[in-house]
Amino acid sequence: MWRRLGHRPYGTAKVASNVDMKQYAETAASLRTTNSLKKAQLDLKRAYQEYDTFKDVCAKRNMTFPLSPTFRDDYQELQKISETVLNFKHESRQLQGTLKQLKIAQKKDKVDNIVEQETILDKLTRYKPILNEKTKLQTTLEDKLFVQVSSLPNYIHDSVKDKQVLLEYLNPTQELKDSTSDDFKVKSDSRFDHKEIMEHLGLVNFSQATKVSGRGWYYLIGDGALLEQALIQYALKKARQAGFLMVLPPSIVRTEVTNACGFMPRDTNNERQVYELQNEDLCLTGTAEIPLAALYANHEFKGADVPLDLVGLSRSYRAEAGAAGRDTRGLYRVHEFTKVELFSWTFPDEKQSMDKFDRIVKFQKDFIKSLGLTARVLIMPHDDLGAPAYKKIDIEVLMPGRGTWGEVSSTSNCLEFQSRRLNTKVRDPKDSKLKFAHTLNGTACAVPRVVLAIIENFYDPATDSIQIPEVLRPYMDDKTEIGGKTATSIKT
Repeated sequence: MWRRLGHRPYGTAKVASNVDMKQYAETAASLRTTNSLKKAQLDLKRAYQEYDTFKDVCAKRNMTFPLSPTFRDDYQELQKISETVLNFKHESRQLQGTLKQLKIAQKKDKVDNIVEQETILDKLTRYKPILNEKTKLQTTLEDKLFVQVSSLPNYIHDSVKDKQVLLEYLNPTQELKDSTSDDFKVKSDSRFDHKEIMEHLGLVNFSQATKVSGRGWYYLIGDGALLEQALIQYALKKARQAGFLMVLPPSIVRTEVTNACGFMPRDTNNERQVYELQNEDLCLTGTAEIPLAALYANHEFKGADVPLDLVGLSRSYRAEAGAAGRDTRGLYRVHEFTKVELFSWTFPDEKQSMDKFDRIVKFQKDFIKSLGLTARVLIMPHDDLGAPAYKKIDIEVLMPGRGTWGEVSSTSNCLEFQSRRLNTKVRDPKDSKLKFAHTLNGTACAVPRVVLAIIENFYDPATDSIQIPEVLRPYMDDKTEIGGKTATSIKT
């Protein structure tokens, strides 16, 4: 039977070393069904058929191509082994059925068929170790391919280029209107440094937080804390008005959930990206996107259930923040912060998910405009896309104290990248087939960075005060400014 199927022995295939295979098996085990998630439904066939496409995608993203040179040969080998295993199982079932009938005939009709029974039992006895061996080989090779495909990034939308693309300015200054550059350089002005302003006005305490928690942590105090809460409430209200259902998700999730969403606890250099709980298979979330995405893991939506839009409020934690440098000065890059996050599921149709993408971006633009902040809207380049993102648009606010643009929001369409790993499906009413939903995420408000932007843009050195954006005043006891004569914060 082995030769009849035209199958060559597995040992002649070009496979990884025993050490590599052990690593593949260990990694594959973490991707199989657990108490939290079903096994990821990765598309090995698509990787086989579009091997060169994914190779190009990885090159554009400036990342290592995870499929081995033997991937296509291994895939073909897997198909042959799978066919062999299937045929062995089919023939074994037929033999067992025949054996059962012979036993019935022997007992009921007193037929002497003991020789026939022994012949079948002999075949089944010989098939069992062969089938076990081939099944083991099938699993080993499948693990090898599965792990490689699990490291593939998403496709890239045609509008994404090798450099960022400027779409528009929000609340542009006259200088921006007159500029012909797609990458306007912001002039630094130390008078508007948010860290010095906030410390001077008693809105923040970094030094004591460093003693208490370490570098990259902070206390917000008085009107500094009130400004954060005002932004949270305003962002949530805007999101609810736009049709997003509010959710308060957990800030700790299982590591496998973090991985499924495309966030690795450690990068390729084994440096921490997110905080992991010691002796626990748990992580602190770097964004509410992770628990929001997992809310419908292992779930089947009906066609009428999507699109579904959620807005989540959470504390977020980033382990990589805190090194010395401009980006980590003050509130720009910290270990813990509050974030209001938008998350959507749509029917698995690119037009529908891109329409949702545009709506999320519009929400973000309207939010920044309403605060009176000057910003630019960018299509991010190939090498700035996270692995799950098909297309990403960032909004960067002008930050004169830092002397640069600073990202305050981002929107990504992940197509089915996350839903394949989280097993989130939609039943198509047209053909009743289950398909993987498209997922999208967007920042409604990365609070500390928006606090930073408000202070650096609306501080008046002459009066030593910060003008509060009009839309936030109802959430700040109707104050019009922070500092000056209305200062209520304590100096620390």
